[in-house]
Amino acid sequence: MLPAKQAALWHFALACLNQEIPAMILYVVESIGSSPGRQGFFLVIDFAGYKEGSIGGGIMEHKFIELAKDYLRQNTPLNLLRRQVHDKDSPKDQSGMICSGEQTIWLYVLQQKDRSVIERLLTHPQNGCLEFSPDGMRFDTQPPDQNTFFQRNSDTSWVYREKTGYTHRLYIIGGGHVALAFSRLMQTMDFHITLYDDRNSLDSFERNQYVQEKIALDDYSRLAQLIPGGPGSFVVVMTRGYRTDDLAIRALWEKDFRYFGVLGSRAKIEKLLTGYRLEGIPEERIQKMRAPAGLDIHSQTPEEIAISIAAEIIRHRHDPV
Repeated sequence: MLPAKQAALWHFALACLNQEIPAMILYVVESIGSSPGRQGFFLVIDFAGYKEGSIGGGIMEHKFIELAKDYLRQNTPLNLLRRQVHDKDSPKDQSGMICSGEQTIWLYVLQQKDRSVIERLLTHPQNGCLEFSPDGMRFDTQPPDQNTFFQRNSDTSWVYREKTGYTHRLYIIGGGHVALAFSRLMQTMDFHITLYDDRNSLDSFERNQYVQEKIALDDYSRLAQLIPGGPGSFVVVMTRGYRTDDLAIRALWEKDFRYFGVLGSRAKIEKLLTGYRLEGIPEERIQKMRAPAGLDIHSQTPEEIAISIAAEIIRHRHDPV
């Protein structure tokens, strides 16, 4: 399953092929430094100039859109890489932007043979591998070891591979009003979200339509069997109280997560942590948790709290593993 924003772009590409409308993909296969277009950004543009997606915006994107229109009017096959350097002092490949960094963009006119590739990409329920090369595009159901890989030997010898589907999974423990606001925000950020609560009749749990999975538990201790650790897993505990928070934490604290946060007032968190230390829980387990979860922005409403936690998660997601 693809994240919604990616799926929308590929559906647009497939619609162009089905309607035999000439269309082109512009895909960022490499980004270095503070380039505005990050690796994996892409857009699809059709013959009429309608587009979906972005490769970083600004004058560079405008230039490439006009270039794509010209190629599409010529109605000829195209498969090439273009390097862009965001520095006006660069001796070549200047993008017209001054934000520093650089990016390499793949320009490719879609062909009818790509229809089956895109259909498989859109319908495959698990992670897979999308590959671009001078031969075009292909899809393999076996996911690669790395999320992205790019190697360029020459203009005629290069390959880009990307793990498709969700690479980051968010597990929200507790389905209250903060979880509802938090889910609404995080569903725009390409996380596969699973929500857990031990009250399946809770109104905010029932109304939460922003997650991919909702699971009602009879006991939070079951989380140990349900939530995997690993660099792609993010966990936030925000149950209804001290006792249920404690059950969830104990079920999970032996696992390693990219992010493990616990929502609560400083007084509640201090009570939890003091109790664990008096119990003799190793400090390394305690230090795994971000408690209280979220950046200190004096948040008060559920929406503000959601923003503070989301910001902290984004920071951890982009830190080196």
